[in-house]
Amino acid sequence: MNKTDLLTESYHYDLPAHFIADRPAPKREESKLMVYDQDFDRITHTTFKNLPDFLKSGDMLVLNQSKVFPCRLLGQKSSGGKAELFILSLIDQDGIYPAMIRSNGKKHLGDIYHFGDLEAKIVGVPEAGDFLVSFNLGPKRLLQYLEAKAHIPIPPYIRGGIADEKDKNDYQTVYAKKMGSVAAPTAGLHFTEKVFEDCESKGIDKAFVTLHVGAGTFKTVSSENINDHKMHSEFYEIERDQLEKINKASRRIAVGTTSLRVLESSYQEGEIKFNPPIESTEIFLHPGVEVKSIGGLITNFHLPKSTLLMLVSSLLGREKTLELYKVAIENNYRFFSYGDAMLILRSQNEQ
Repeated sequence: MNKTDLLTESYHYDLPAHFIADRPAPKREESKLMVYDQDFDRITHTTFKNLPDFLKSGDMLVLNQSKVFPCRLLGQKSSGGKAELFILSLIDQDGIYPAMIRSNGKKHLGDIYHFGDLEAKIVGVPEAGDFLVSFNLGPKRLLQYLEAKAHIPIPPYIRGGIADEKDKNDYQTVYAKKMGSVAAPTAGLHFTEKVFEDCESKGIDKAFVTLHVGAGTFKTVSSENINDHKMHSEFYEIERDQLEKINKASRRIAVGTTSLRVLESSYQEGEIKFNPPIESTEIFLHPGVEVKSIGGLITNFHLPKSTLLMLVSSLLGREKTLELYKVAIENNYRFFSYGDAMLILRSQNEQ
């Protein structure tokens, strides 16, 4: 690692807008897959359905089973002006939830926002700039209301962040189980039951972890030096039977950056360890931070200057990562949440 690797500007790359996917591939498993084998410094271009051809018996796919919840509410202030509220987490503190609020004018403690039968009241203003709100519905009824009335929170670079009915299925993995994320673990969007069956027939198993993705995951880094960036915190859990499977695997392949954050946060003395019922992590993976928990990573192509691009660079180095991104652009790969995928097979010397 050199000083250049610590500069946020060093993780910039130019991406013409037409490379940003606004819809997923018509069939999930037909998305493109770039395979990079670090041992041989070899790039292979294929499709995601052929993933099992590049893995081996005994490999363990570690997937994040968190489910995206409809958290974007459109309504109005008490004065009648338009308002948008974005719930950041379903983990409440005595009926209080973190949220982002967009509306004209200053926001004050006690302000009330109306979303049909749902009302939200500002009850706290933390230093981070988001808000704490309470609702006129209890947790169970709130979730029912959100599922019926709120919008799926697709990122702003996809159709201006305006979701439709199709996104309710598209922006969710086929194995999503535990409600709580405000953004999909997008590397998992490429999987279908057929891909899992093909993996299983080759002796490639799967295990699940849960990390509820927060809005901070996809924010670009604003500090000049990446060491000055404060990473967001996210909650995660690993069930006992899944933990045992993960630790028995001959090689762990993290599906997505969130799964890698769980594994690396839990890695101790050659094993993945977890203290139930729940843990939190603020881990920031970037060049200079050694990643020990995995032998491979499946991931999408990420935004310039993002912590996710820096995470991939922690595995491959910044220059190699940007070189692969350039190759992806030259070969018309689709970028970001609904885009294509990359499989990184790490050098045996790196594990």
